[in-house]
Amino acid sequence: MDGIVTEVAVGVKRGSDELLSGSVLSSPSSNMSSMVVTANGNDSKKFKGEDKMDGAPSRVLHIRKLPGEVTETEVIALGLPFGKVTNILMLKGKNQAFLELATEEAAITMVNYYSAVTPHLRNQPIYIQYSNHKELKTDNTLNQRAQAVLQAVTAVQTANTPLSGTAVSESAVTPAQSPVLRIIIDNMYYPVTLDVLHQIFTKFGAVLKIITFTKNNQFQALLQYGDPVNAQQAKLALDGQNIYNACCTLRIDFSKLVNLNVKYNNDKSRDYTRPDLPSGDGQPALDPAIAAAFAKETSLLAMNHLNGQKMYGKIIRVTLSKHQTVQLPREGLDDQGLTKDFGNSPLHRFKKPGSKNFQNIFPPSATLHLSNIPPSVAEEDLRTLFANTGGTVKAFKFFQRDHKMALLQMATVEEAIQALIDLHNYNLGESHHLRVSFSKSTI
Repeated sequence: MDGIVTEVAVGVKRGSDELLSGSVLSSPSSNMSSMVVTANGNDSKKFKGEDKMDGAPSRVLHIRKLPGEVTETEVIALGLPFGKVTNILMLKGKNQAFLELATEEAAITMVNYYSAVTPHLRNQPIYIQYSNHKELKTDNTLNQRAQAVLQAVTAVQTANTPLSGTAVSESAVTPAQSPVLRIIIDNMYYPVTLDVLHQIFTKFGAVLKIITFTKNNQFQALLQYGDPVNAQQAKLALDGQNIYNACCTLRIDFSKLVNLNVKYNNDKSRDYTRPDLPSGDGQPALDPAIAAAFAKETSLLAMNHLNGQKMYGKIIRVTLSKHQTVQLPREGLDDQGLTKDFGNSPLHRFKKPGSKNFQNIFPPSATLHLSNIPPSVAEEDLRTLFANTGGTVKAFKFFQRDHKMALLQMATVEEAIQALIDLHNYNLGESHHLRVSFSKSTI
């Protein structure tokens, strides 16, 4: 592997005699650009025919406008935060590439994310769309270099991925799968601020909280994601990377903590789920405009997860509005059924700021997490209930230690979305209202 990949910004460990020429940011004033990766050799791969875009989801993605000197590993790094990358085909003469992910769901999540956040490689914007190819077939003889890089990266990703499939509650996170990362900055030639950390790590998922401090004369930080998977992906991609050229090296590990308690929102700590927190030292809470900006960060959760999803047979498009609030009609005026206040709705999962529910925010998936199931309700009852939403129930499993919870898999993501809309808060009797959410697990 050492003879093929000289620098890997996606988590491949380096020997102590190797130099990190790649960096996350080129200077303290720059925005987050590419993670620079270099590999030896040239790829003479050719691909017959142009790829026509029909907009239909596929696990093969077509990437255009690539910089001339971009490498396979840089392109692979684009897909790693969203799941396993199973194949790659570089078309260097056309500045294009095809990237194949393990599942269509992972590809959908990737396209949704990059439709909201324009991806850059080497400070150049690139464009990602679905390919009309459902599978990427390549000549491995001609594609040996790309396959070797892919195998090296996959080996590292597999070695660093925690085992799944254990029958535990989704809210019970073990230290090895903690959503909290401990970050140490070595060789800190330039100052690293809380905002810089947020800018870098938010590329891998919703950052909920950050606490910075100095210990043993080293700048350190604790950073909490909404999902342990995002923490795993960030560690894999960023551990050992430089924030700026040749300095400010990130050393990343999992924290034993599973939840951070942030008391103040200031330049040392921040809770992005609670813009109302005071700044400390007797200072009042944040300025309303700044608080609104923090609230906007949490709305990007919603936009990234829902943009591009299919509902009622059509693709949802979600963008940020120029309006800060939804204006309700004045009391006594007829709103013609066009507006509704959900402030006191029983459907809310996030009434309590900083609750554990924030750790279980996942994008729409075919598998649903059910909870608050009364003892009298059997598997067949739930299968029938969800089949009546118009979809097909593919699989069902009660949690081994707690039959109040279960996983239920619909045939498609669209069917799961419909089932959640119809059945979240459904009255199952015995004062039990069913709670339905998307799951990161599979059955």
